Amino acid sequence: MPEEGHPEIMKTNAIGRVYTVHPNNAECFYLRMLLHEIRGPTNFTDLRTIDGYICHTYREACQRLGLLENDNHWELTLQEATLTASAEQIRELFAIILTTCNPSNPKQLWDSFKRNMSDDILYQIRQANPELTIEFNDDIFNETLIRLEDKCLAINNQTLVEIGMPAPQRNTFSVLNYEITKEKSYNVNELLEYIAHNKPLLNDNQKKIYNVIMNRINNNTGGIIYLDAPGGTGKTFLINLILAEIRAEKHIALALASSGIAATLMEGGRTAHSALQLPLNIAEQQFPVCKISGTSGRGQLLKHAKIIFWDECTMAHKKSLEAMDRTLQELRKNSEIMGGALLILSGDFRQTLPVIPKSTPADEINACLKVTSLAKSTNTAINKNMRVELSKMKQQHIFKKYFYK
Repeated sequence: MPEEGHPEIMKTNAIGRVYTVHPNNAECFYLRMLLHEIRGPTNFTDLRTIDGYICHTYREACQRLGLLENDNHWELTLQEATLTASAEQIRELFAIILTTCNPSNPKQLWDSFKRNMSDDILYQIRQANPELTIEFNDDIFNETLIRLEDKCLAINNQTLVEIGMPAPQRNTFSVLNYEITKEKSYNVNELLEYIAHNKPLLNDNQKKIYNVIMNRINNNTGGIIYLDAPGGTGKTFLINLILAEIRAEKHIALALASSGIAATLMEGGRTAHSALQLPLNIAEQQFPVCKISGTSGRGQLLKHAKIIFWDECTMAHKKSLEAMDRTLQELRKNSEIMGGALLILSGDFRQTLPVIPKSTPADEINACLKVTSLAKSTNTAINKNMRVELSKMKQQHIFKKYFYK
């Protein structure tokens, strides 16, 4: 019967409701589905018991009850990919499906296409051991799972277990090996050719900065250098050249940027938030740190990095730099600034500053890197604007003088 005074609301015996759960929170999402379907369960095992069989996961129980859609469209997608794509490309496609499309039965998809995703690994092993007869085996499939999980972690920071896939057997440093191997896999001959072609193109101002940075690297001197570089001064050109120099010697050089566009302009670049796992609410935390453990691949990567570039740093909140400093000191077991690592900050304070919602100009200034105690760094500038120098338009030269005042 209706509630008095509210005819649209019916009286019931309900005392609450089940909260809405996003599908990304996998096991909770499937637990919620089972709570709506199974009547009178007395414990969690009851929820996973379907026709007398105790399922290992809530997802499996939902699958047995027929509550999930079939994956025919994903099977057709992967089947089509096997006709023309390489094993690496199929793994990439499967990782995207796993992390963004929530397939109903990812394990079944894996069982159907694991051979296609492992072809290149089998080929590499056969090439390295031509005297042996090697076929697909559990070790090869495990290596495929490791590479697949690395992709899922890079895309959406999810492990295969969280997605409903079998977990790969790896030791503590498997991700480390992947991350470091990736950073050391640059073609040395191509790097040397790039250096030989571009190093003579440095102007006097760029050469001076290049020598300062290379001397710091050769002497293992850490600290922070701020590179004041307005647009058009050849900052990215200089950064890519130094990155090539370090990587040609099989050392690790990291290229970070505050924006995705800036990251794409640097070879091997990535956004600072992604690489450093910076907290999203960093401005609200008093002493923020990066969400990176010492045993993780990224943690070991930061620990062994010879140099770290951070482009468009002026867009970052000052607490981002402070979080990076605390994390590097912890990872490198060194109480010096940035744990003794060499950090090159580059940007232009004349451009976009940190964006603080509902703030005053004073709030934005207070969030700038210049306000932090770490700002006492070596400052250098690229003041020759190559974009303007090569231009024949008089107005650009006039504007440059006005802009640099």
